[in-house]
Amino acid sequence: MMNILILLPLVIPFLGAILTLFFREKVSFQRGIFSVSSGLVFIVSLFLLDHVFTTGVFSVQIGGWKAPFGITFVVDKLSAIMISISGLMAFSTSLYAFGSIDAEREKFGFYTLLSTLFVGINGSFLTGDLFNLYVWFEVMLMSSFVLIALGGTKAQLEGAVKYVTLNLISSLFFLVAVGILYGIVGTLNMADLAVKIKMHQDPWLITTVALMFIIAFGIKSAMFPLFFWLPASYHTPPAVISAVFAGMLTKVGVYAMIRVFTLIFTNNPEVTNGVLIVLAGATMLVGVLGAAAQNDIRRILSFHIVSQIGYMIMGLALASPLAIAGAVFYIIHHIIVKTNLFLIGGIVNEIKGTFALNKLGGVYKSYPLLGLLFLIPALSLAGIPPLSGFWAKFSLVKAGFEAEAWFITGLSLFVSILTLFQ
Repeated sequence: MMNILILLPLVIPFLGAILTLFFREKVSFQRGIFSVSSGLVFIVSLFLLDHVFTTGVFSVQIGGWKAPFGITFVVDKLSAIMISISGLMAFSTSLYAFGSIDAEREKFGFYTLLSTLFVGINGSFLTGDLFNLYVWFEVMLMSSFVLIALGGTKAQLEGAVKYVTLNLISSLFFLVAVGILYGIVGTLNMADLAVKIKMHQDPWLITTVALMFIIAFGIKSAMFPLFFWLPASYHTPPAVISAVFAGMLTKVGVYAMIRVFTLIFTNNPEVTNGVLIVLAGATMLVGVLGAAAQNDIRRILSFHIVSQIGYMIMGLALASPLAIAGAVFYIIHHIIVKTNLFLIGGIVNEIKGTFALNKLGGVYKSYPLLGLLFLIPALSLAGIPPLSGFWAKFSLVKAGFEAEAWFITGLSLFVSILTLFQ
């Protein structure tokens, strides 16, 4: 029974994507299929979450091949949490999409593409094999590229080209690193890698491969210095697409980084964590300064995604149990908060006809409830107590003080002040 349950977050949206193709001219059917499938994924994810927290980690082998051979799917506490958040975001954004996506996009495969995107996202969270992680990344890339371009405006096409170009570079680094790692160790199963990689005779060769994974996942998660694709593309599609991307896609890259650098590449943490801590600080600072120079709500929020990714990487780089827990909590907090902010920004645009701040005077006075709905997640993003952002940042700052990492901790507090100012 559990073997079937673990596959449902992949099978349900995949079947939903197929079914929507049979109703290309019936938008109402497509809406119903997507909302039902995303709701079912959320329900299944809650069962998975409960099972993991009560009985522990479980896995399934596809095709009857025993591990480390074949295709492995694994559910532990981290992946179960991420699947639950993914299901919740899919269902929530489906309701928003019904009132915001134009009929032309709906007829040209919007719900099919969104279903396929969540197949890739959920596959990334559940896979227990590095090569299949690459495969799920490519499923996400193909779906997200078409979603950005869907509509065919000049800004969308420009953003889509920038988005796919840098992400293809990331895929190249990822695939080359996977090939080298397989040649070195002879396996790509994550659990098997965690054992065999510690016995390898050349730790610096392993460290070199680890740095390649930092580049690959760093691009996916919009980490400094290869983050330019995100603010250049996330503001171009409709708000609901931007919200899904902002909430989920970069977090898949951070999730992958947490997974491999806490399980596999632990042999030379002085180098890898040292690189990560420098990149985390630069990502925080550049993101918040970039946001300060913007006038468009979506571009401001896009740069803030970059800045907040720095906090998550900071938690990974500090590498203590508290820091890792803080990074995971920060991911959960940021998915919910950032998705909300993009969706509310879309409502503001619908009401006022623009995303430009210098043309949006009087929104709070005319629509106080909408202003409050924006204010709460915005304050959470800045880390104001007692909102979720405060506890996420508090965990990371406390972990930084315990590790005596004074510079990155001070920088994180400074960036929080700048975020509140904006």
